[in-house]
Amino acid sequence: MKPQSFLLALACFVAVTAPIGAQTFKEIPETVLHEKPIQAVAIKAPFDINTPDSVRDMTIEFRPADQMVARDREVEANAESAISEHARYTGLEFNSGKWTYEQVNCPVFPEHLFLRFMRNNGAGDVSLFTASVPRNNEGRVRIIPIQLRGYSLFSPAPINALTMSAFNHIRAEENPENAPVSAWMATGLCYAALAGGHPQLPPAVVDPQHARTFAANRGYLEVSGNGGATVSFDDVSATPRPMQWSMVFDAKGKLVKASHSTAEMLSITPIKPTPVPAGKAVAANPPGVGTKIAAPAPGELVVHPVAAPPSVKDFAPISAGPGNAGRPVVPPGK
Repeated sequence: MKPQSFLLALACFVAVTAPIGAQTFKEIPETVLHEKPIQAVAIKAPFDINTPDSVRDMTIEFRPADQMVARDREVEANAESAISEHARYTGLEFNSGKWTYEQVNCPVFPEHLFLRFMRNNGAGDVSLFTASVPRNNEGRVRIIPIQLRGYSLFSPAPINALTMSAFNHIRAEENPENAPVSAWMATGLCYAALAGGHPQLPPAVVDPQHARTFAANRGYLEVSGNGGATVSFDDVSATPRPMQWSMVFDAKGKLVKASHSTAEMLSITPIKPTPVPAGKAVAANPPGVGTKIAAPAPGELVVHPVAAPPSVKDFAPISAGPGNAGRPVVPPGK
């Protein structure tokens, strides 16, 4: 064989066998599973679900003008011109008739003074609106129309978009970044008061002697998965029937929906005890003797007689019945 042919054959052999050897002896690295902990996702809600019960039981205080503290009367006096201008702009006829006002005390919004203005010209001719005045001058005077001569200027104030907008601006002016308004029950009660109500929660205990129907929702908070919240409660001060307030907030605490509807009433039905008829005497064994069975005394050992087992003599022989003589059986092979 020529040297060139031998070298060519050797090169081809090495080229073919090299990948086979590499595949045969290649080590496969061990697969290592890495655990990745899953962090719990905290839902950012606009209200604290651990609000103390004292907030749930709070009520909104309505103070007559002559019972307001000096500082609040001063704030009202400085804002009279702005209140008058905004009320006229809304069409509330503030320059005609005699208007009176009272303070709506909402502790959840300490940086604002709320005033309820009313003009009463008799049955069916009542005008109402609420004025919001910032105490620290960081904000603007706002008017929430409620009624004009017994009618709503726009849609009813509890569900009015203007009422919700004013309420959201008031919450924003309370500097929520520094002191977030997280008391959900107090927030809901304040909104009801600004929208024209005198909200009063149902009593914690119902007296069945004086009430056959009652409202039961003393405050309910529902937090959704996206961080929003719904606040609802029944107002027993509403006439002629208690009303349910419901407010839907988004994750940032903005009021996006409000409703005001007749509250669902629960009824109390007294249960009269069923008279038990007098019992009859139970006869002892054997029947017919007429002896009453007395209950054993406490700790007394009661022994019940057990019948004796049957003896052999008590069993009668079983007859084999009529028999046949039959034929004798002959063993095989005989």
